Amino acid sequence: MLNLYVFPPSPRAFKVLAVANHLGLDYQQHVVDLGKGEQRLAPFTALNPNQRMPVLEEDGYVLWEANAILQYLADKKPDSGLLPTESRARLDVTRWQFWDLAHWDSACAILIFEHLVKKLLKIGDADPAELAKGVERFHRSAAVLDAHLKGRKYIAGDKLTIADFSLGAPLNLAMAAQIPFTKYPEIVRWHMALTELPAWRQSLAFPRAA
Repeated sequence: MLNLYVFPPSPRAFKVLAVANHLGLDYQQHVVDLGKGEQRLAPFTALNPNQRMPVLEEDGYVLWEANAILQYLADKKPDSGLLPTESRARLDVTRWQFWDLAHWDSACAILIFEHLVKKLLKIGDADPAELAKGVERFHRSAAVLDAHLKGRKYIAGDKLTIADFSLGAPLNLAMAAQIPFTKYPEIVRWHMALTELPAWRQSLAFPRAA
């Protein structure tokens, strides 16, 4: 049985759920309530010593890190095209997942934490210095992504891949986190197309954190 340990609506959890739903995989969802500190409890720490979700477990095999989980899920249905089998095309997708971790996700995460998570968990006000850093990093990354998307329907060309799920997930929280992506028309157009995917809508329908 495929088990996914997640905390909706975290973007990192969302991307895993959305890919699983897009592929039509049968899985069991286990909510790890970060607000209650469940990620620090012994059973979850045994799965991931980093005490972070999402985590995948299947038949005793445990995998953490969201983008690695996306590759695992996509490998289950290679005919889906979410992770190309040809080496250069596959590396192009992997390259954008690496870029996500190094640039895009880290920028979005600052704004999500300062504007949204702090408010939800009641752990203080947004830090102006952190906000300035997050906005600067976001604009730097967004300029790269917006330019890349010109003439392309999706990140890797005309075909949907896990790179789109990786990069698109944080923008679900753009309004609440005040992520200024509307200044980038190609990103807006691309993300709008993602929100029309049935699996995207299905995954957004999971219960929100209070």
